[in-house]
Amino acid sequence: MLMTWQEVIQHPSLQHLPFKIELNGKGIIEMSPANNWHGFYQTEITTLLNQQLAHGRCISEASIQTSNGVRVANVIWATREFLQAHFEQTPFLTAPPIYVEVVSPSNSKKEMRQKTKWYLEAGASEVWFCTLKGDLSFYNENGRIEQSSIALNFPKRIEL
Repeated sequence: MLMTWQEVIQHPSLQHLPFKIELNGKGIIEMSPANNWHGFYQTEITTLLNQQLAHGRCISEASIQTSNGVRVANVIWATREFLQAHFEQTPFLTAPPIYVEVVSPSNSKKEMRQKTKWYLEAGASEVWFCTLKGDLSFYNENGRIEQSSIALNFPKRIEL
């Protein structure tokens, strides 16, 4: 069944699934199972971003309209001005500055390259990836960068 994002978030049978749900460009639901280490890295990244970038806030599991459907980033960081202007949008129609994905073993490199492309096309300034071991990589419109240009002191590794 092809769906819109509003139909997905309002559908009673999709309300309490232990999965992250995304809607691809064809209107087909895609799901990823949750696990503890995934949640740990999301929480740590959110905490560090909120500490380092006080002029904005993080949102976990934020939805964004991309050129390939609605994608759900594990963590986004947005300025307070962005949040004031777009907070009631679901999904966001304009991308906030930072998108973070905690990469699951089932995610392919091709899939992560595609997500980077989609988020940057939607207006994100940076896309970050965190591996199972806590290693972070940072990307902008020019490709991989050594360090975030927004969160200048963000670590390249999250420790347990």
